[in-house]
Amino acid sequence: MLKEARRYSIHSVQDEVRALVNRGSIGKQSQIYVLARYFSDREWKKIEEVLESNEYLLRDPIGDLIGQESWLND
Repeated sequence: MLKEARRYSIHSVQDEVRALVNRGSIGKQSQIYVLARYFSDREWKKIEEVLESNEYLLRDPIGDLIGQESWLND
């Protein structure tokens, strides 16, 4: 489970999701709704509200949520 936070912002959600992708727990092509298994029911309700207020759909891919990666050394 992810660490419990009192307030979620879209940036904090994106950071948590990036960490899951980097660990290989989820893939960028997975749909956002798979994140529900990493949060408690109460937390997930808050996460859903943040996602919806930022116009993300639960069927959108994780990659849309975390955006493109940028490489500084290319």
